[in-house]
Amino acid sequence: MDHETWMKPILDRYAGIRAKIERNWIRITTSPDLLPELVGVLTHDWAFAGIVPENDPKTHSVRLLYVFYAPHGPWIGIEVTNHDQSVPTVSDVLFAADWQEREMEDLFDVHFKGHPQLGDFVLHDDYWPEGTAPMRRNAWEIRQKATGSQDVFTPGIVEAPGSFVMPIGPVYSGTAESIQFRLETVGEEIVFAHIRPFYKYRAVEKILEGQEPPVALLIGERIDGLTAFSHSLALAQALETFADTPVPPRAKLLRVFWAEVERIRSHIQALAGILESTGLFVPANLMQALEEDLLQVSGASAGHRYLFGLNKLGGLSRDWSEAEIQTIVRQIGMAMQKSQRILEALAFDNSFLDRLESVGTLNRDLAVMHGLVGPVARASGVKRDLRVWQAYAAYDQIAFDIPVQSEGDGYARFRQLSQEIDQSYRIIQQIPPLLSSGDHMASGIRITEPGTAFGYVESPSGAVICGVSVNRQGMIERCRMMTPGLVNWHAFPPAVRHFAFQDVPIILATFGLSVADLDR
Repeated sequence: MDHETWMKPILDRYAGIRAKIERNWIRITTSPDLLPELVGVLTHDWAFAGIVPENDPKTHSVRLLYVFYAPHGPWIGIEVTNHDQSVPTVSDVLFAADWQEREMEDLFDVHFKGHPQLGDFVLHDDYWPEGTAPMRRNAWEIRQKATGSQDVFTPGIVEAPGSFVMPIGPVYSGTAESIQFRLETVGEEIVFAHIRPFYKYRAVEKILEGQEPPVALLIGERIDGLTAFSHSLALAQALETFADTPVPPRAKLLRVFWAEVERIRSHIQALAGILESTGLFVPANLMQALEEDLLQVSGASAGHRYLFGLNKLGGLSRDWSEAEIQTIVRQIGMAMQKSQRILEALAFDNSFLDRLESVGTLNRDLAVMHGLVGPVARASGVKRDLRVWQAYAAYDQIAFDIPVQSEGDGYARFRQLSQEIDQSYRIIQQIPPLLSSGDHMASGIRITEPGTAFGYVESPSGAVICGVSVNRQGMIERCRMMTPGLVNWHAFPPAVRHFAFQDVPIILATFGLSVADLDR
């Protein structure tokens, strides 16, 4: 189905909106008053990717694109005109936009009329005053606005006799990232939960502005070091839509291979975290040992344990022979056999099952309402995966299944991770015979025209979607990285409601969330 056919029902229904086909997406221009209704129509058949800022060349201000994508269809960006004064909130018709609008308000000082909770989100008011808007200012202006730290109090909601708020974080022992939970309770049952992230907001998207593509890829992969390959691949694919030379087929296959190696290693780590949260330290240590084996394979074969520096504009930084890829597959297969024995034994461990079954449940309706992505969404019955919905790289040449569960509880998320590991191994086994002679990177690749484009990857945690604008010199003007953490953390509070305090670490482990890709 071509782009015009996809857009015809929308264009026929709304007079006054304009549509323009751009590189790999369709730009729809509309007025603010039509935005909520138009968004409400799209949410029935389209998935919400996020809100992307874009420089307006006429007014030298920032305009917003509300980005959607459909299975096997085009990407749509709804451009809102005259948004500098205010934009109507769409969070009442699309709850998944709630945190996205709060981010835009803090970072760009755009007011979303009707939103119930703006301010003090990314930029905590104990240090960043309202209106600082660092994404619209230079570093000196931001420093001039900085204030001293103050005590912060989040008002409670629960007013029952004996209720109290239990603050957890933002400082933890070990390697846990900084994030605060405020759990409201009467007794041991959690009645309401608040999340306060962004204690280490790094302004990576600001740092990307003005960078050339090679440097930008190195910065992008540092959004979340545990899934560095996925983040850099999303940015690379966005930038490659501007290039005058296509990515070679061999490079696309190798990208699929290393993306799935990263997924296997990441899921093994997540499973180890779940086991540790339930007190099963022996199997947890065994899974951690397997993760270390996989990290050593990546380090020896790709030059970095977490695949840093592997993605380049137009391909990969190095090549491998078919025999070398086969050797890596065999090494991963040995780890797979060991993990399978551990997981099979756990299927009969009643104490383990009791800690996960019917715990942290998110039904399909809640998953859809929050726009969940990745294994967390698929464990709640949402069969959405960018590798199939928007097949990129060489995934259209590979046979694999998308596992899905229906229960939406902790055990469903545990099973989802286990089954996805099997499918990832199935994918990498198919790569060696498909590798033909050819280049692992396009030569002389360069960006020739300005504009905005999107790159997307199904990372181990879910969809990583990059909206990037470049200028005529091929340098980045704006970059927006919409990460799994930004989406899935939003659904953590309802997942812990009506459960006990001791269930929170287990539920958190089954989500497998990264604070780093949220605090980007």
